[in-house]
Amino acid sequence: MYPDTIAFIVGILERLLWAYTWIVIIAALLTWIEPNPYNPIVRFLYSITEPVFGWVREHLPVFFGGIDFSPLIVLIVIEFVQQVILPHLAMALISVNS
Repeated sequence: MYPDTIAFIVGILERLLWAYTWIVIIAALLTWIEPNPYNPIVRFLYSITEPVFGWVREHLPVFFGGIDFSPLIVLIVIEFVQQVILPHLAMALISVNS
């Protein structure tokens, strides 16, 4: 793969993670106001965040004092992937192909 292609793929992944970050934030904020669960936007947000939140809840103890920290864990993992994994992956792919 060419360096431009690798940079393009990494850029797309960064943008997708950025968008998912905002989706997680919005879904977490919606839990504070208890929106109508039949609203299509709310259903969409929950349908793409709850599988991830559920996986985190199954594998980590994220309830402390009745507060669910799974959105925070997801945001930390997204930030780690953006700041550490993607740059190292891009550099490794570029060095292998050079």
